[in-house]
Amino acid sequence: MAGKVHGGAPEGEDLFTISEINVTPFVDVVLVLLVIFMVTAPMLVREQMNVNLPKAQSGEKSASQALTIVISKDGAITYMDKPISLDQIEGVIKSAVEKDPGAQAIISADQDTHHGDVVKIMDIIRKAGLTKFAIQIEQK
Repeated sequence: MAGKVHGGAPEGEDLFTISEINVTPFVDVVLVLLVIFMVTAPMLVREQMNVNLPKAQSGEKSASQALTIVISKDGAITYMDKPISLDQIEGVIKSAVEKDPGAQAIISADQDTHHGDVVKIMDIIRKAGLTKFAIQIEQK
């Protein structure tokens, strides 16, 4: 056990006080909680979106900080994990481009989504001034 011994004890007595707290157990607990969070967080996000992505062999990884747009099978749209209507997308993207001109959008559409819905979203994004976007896929 780590600690500093301070004098002042009478002759013949082994009296000492611990003036520092051992933080090793605390650090161990924090690291275990961090690992648990890192393992479970991707599972929670994947369950919420519930999108069946199309598969392709020639996909690339994209930037981690991107504007995410998800189109579900029934045509419902979410922007950054919040439901949004088709009419609101242009304004939201314009404000995001004003904050960060190098922003990139990632479109995640269910493989059963109508092609026209994805094209509409891409067109709206370009009108809003965002020219960098990608379509998310799953690797085969």
